Amino acid sequence: MTKKSFNIKSVLWGAAATVLLIAAALFVYLWCFCRFYVQPGCMAVVTAKTGKTPATSDILVNRGEKGIWKEVLSEGRHFLDPVRYDIKIAPATVSPLGKVGIVTSKVGKELPPGEVIAPDRESKGIWKDVLGPGVYRLNPEGYSVEIADAINIPVGFVGVVTSQTGKAPAPGEFAKPGEKGVMRDILQPGLYYINRYAYQVNIIEIGMNQVSMTGLDNNVQNIQFRRQLVNATDALSELTSNTMNFQVELRKQNISKNSDNAKSVPGKKKVLAKRANASGSRRYAPRAESKAVAAQAGYEEKRAVEFPSRDGFKVSLDMTVEFELLPENISKIYLLYGDLPQVVEKIILPQVLSVSRIKGSNYKAQDFIMGDGREKFQNDLREELKNTLAGKLIVVHNAIIRNVDIPQDILKPIQAVSLAREQNLTNQAMQNTAKRLAELNTETELIEQRRREVEQETRKIVALTNAEAKREVASIEADTRLQVAQLQLKRAEITAATRKVLEESKVQAEFMVNNESAKGELLKAKALGNADLMSKLHMVEKLGNNVETRIIYAGEGTLWTDLKNPSLAIPAKK
Repeated sequence: MTKKSFNIKSVLWGAAATVLLIAAALFVYLWCFCRFYVQPGCMAVVTAKTGKTPATSDILVNRGEKGIWKEVLSEGRHFLDPVRYDIKIAPATVSPLGKVGIVTSKVGKELPPGEVIAPDRESKGIWKDVLGPGVYRLNPEGYSVEIADAINIPVGFVGVVTSQTGKAPAPGEFAKPGEKGVMRDILQPGLYYINRYAYQVNIIEIGMNQVSMTGLDNNVQNIQFRRQLVNATDALSELTSNTMNFQVELRKQNISKNSDNAKSVPGKKKVLAKRANASGSRRYAPRAESKAVAAQAGYEEKRAVEFPSRDGFKVSLDMTVEFELLPENISKIYLLYGDLPQVVEKIILPQVLSVSRIKGSNYKAQDFIMGDGREKFQNDLREELKNTLAGKLIVVHNAIIRNVDIPQDILKPIQAVSLAREQNLTNQAMQNTAKRLAELNTETELIEQRRREVEQETRKIVALTNAEAKREVASIEADTRLQVAQLQLKRAEITAATRKVLEESKVQAEFMVNNESAKGELLKAKALGNADLMSKLHMVEKLGNNVETRIIYAGEGTLWTDLKNPSLAIPAKK
């Protein structure tokens, strides 16, 4: 081995050792200093200290650029050089069941002035779409996520959707996609994941509702709405509670606006402060013991159902109106009048007061005391309300009058006359009752007499029936015995005829056999041609079976010669 080749090998070994040392050092550096771990449910926000200068001035940059990466690292093991990158571990955004995530983007294209809802995910502002239940990893440096309640519409309610963004539609028209205003389609009972900044949902009662107008001590009206109970789980109850509370806040805001408007209108003396308290005093929170959510709203107005009668007396009465808002009309009603309290205040209550005055002025004061007049007024009022409110898309089912109040100076005489009339009717009824009682006693005796007659007739009929039955039984037995005897006679006749036929057949058979035998004998005799031979043949036939008969032909020759010849043996008859 030469010295030159030895030097080359030494260099190669040194280079290999250097490479191994560098690789080992790099592995140790990466594993010990560059390695980091993102736990489940977290994310890593990366800030690059070096790289290209970003083309835009956004907070977040792409990989390879200097700044905060838009992309975050999910859970697991990662390797980044701590000299070039800063790592920040942050929790991921979790949207639980029944919640939505409303995202506000700090990066992207600028929105037009006055707009807050981003048309897409490439613009700044609030995303129109929400994040449903799940785990999301959005860079917290560029996006903020607000976790809000989903909207749960309970049974007996529907949701009217109002778009918060876009151009306004024509007056009185529904908002189309991309326009701002009330939308035609309503939300049926159920759970909805909706962005409350992009869409406002008003919960409105449907089905049968009642408005009870009751005159109080200070001539104040109390309007109450039915309760709506919704059975649900605790989580669903809480969502329903939050949705209903939000609706109460909206109604309180509407009441406050009406209160401000009422201050500027002279003569409008509505107790709106009390009404606001009545609306907001009940919190729609789930009760732990029953898992139910109760919805109730109360309103007060300082005005009674009062009108002058035809004869000039003041009449005041309590009234309950049963009405219904059909789901297909809810969005139109909300567009024109507002939610249910506004419908009651703007439409139903004024119409009830107006129709009551118009119809009530056609009746005398005493008609509201007497049953027939009061019932006729109630029917007229109900029909008029049905026809009037049908044009407002409100279905009226009934209008019930209660607690009619008229002045005492006319009430007492009418009551006295009514009492006298009723007393007279009572006396007449008592007389009729006594008369009916006497007639009842007479009828009772007649019934008893008739009952005894019926019993005797029944016993007579029973006896006749028994006798007739016995006679029928005896007749049937005699007929049966006669039929049996006739059948036996027929059987005897048939048996005798059968025996006669059998005997005659036997005699004829024997005659025929004997006749044929005789004919056979005659034929034998003719064949033999001699009576002596016939007798001999009979003798042979009567010999025993063991007797052998031989007939030897005696022809020419000697006897001994013939004996040597074969003989013809005739077997005996068996």
